[in-house]
Amino acid sequence: MKEFANFQAHFDNAINWIWNAIPNLILALFIFFIGLWIIRIINKTVRKIFIAKDYDPTLESFLQSFIAITLKIVLFVLVVTQLGVKSSSLVAMVGAAGLAIGLALQGSLANFAGGVLILVFKPFKVGDFISAQGVDGTVKEISIFTTKLNTFGNQLAILPNGQLSNNNIINYSAENTRRDKIDIGIGYGSNIKKAKDILLQICADNATILNEPKPEVYVGELGDSSVNLTLRFWAENEFFWAAHFYVMEEIKNRFDNENIEIPFPQRDVHMRTPLETVKATS
Repeated sequence: MKEFANFQAHFDNAINWIWNAIPNLILALFIFFIGLWIIRIINKTVRKIFIAKDYDPTLESFLQSFIAITLKIVLFVLVVTQLGVKSSSLVAMVGAAGLAIGLALQGSLANFAGGVLILVFKPFKVGDFISAQGVDGTVKEISIFTTKLNTFGNQLAILPNGQLSNNNIINYSAENTRRDKIDIGIGYGSNIKKAKDILLQICADNATILNEPKPEVYVGELGDSSVNLTLRFWAENEFFWAAHFYVMEEIKNRFDNENIEIPFPQRDVHMRTPLETVKATS
């Protein structure tokens, strides 16, 4: 009977706790859903402000991510507090959880720090074409943890900010112009001056290739089977690849028309008749 009475007492206490907790639970759920709605409104408002003020796209994406995460953390604290967790207990719990999470997510913290460094020092911005971590692409978005690139093949590459901020980065869009370097081999029997004149004329015929600095051609190497010429010219970033492909195609067409040989690897095969066959036929 005593054990039954104890069980009944515990059961009654549990029922009373549940009835007392239901209002707090309902209010916590109300705060949670209303908070998510308010966060969405704030994010939309911030996005509209950024668009209206025409801020740096790099700063926009970073701050939007930071604001969204901060607001969700605040919402989490409000909901947990409403469920009856005391502030002192919550602080202790958050501190312990923060230490554990910090040790477990050292890479994420490094990525956050890397995102801040990218934002402050601006080695690149949204819209720049960069080469980093073995990936070439246009910067699509810079968030607090990662940077997203669109590659040539329109694939999405996601790079962690920690490694990105601590390694080499080539920013092809940092300057307005770029210099191209094309190596062309011609035969030893070809006229070098004529070949150089053709290369310079190709550059002069293309309006996207800059006249200043002037294109230049020189003999870069006397190879085993060819005289290797080097062509250098400048073009604006937006026309760089169009100019490059134009020059490559025109070199082949004009060299063919002027009978200037472009050597390519060749191998002569000599067939020898076996000695036994020669004796048998003689």
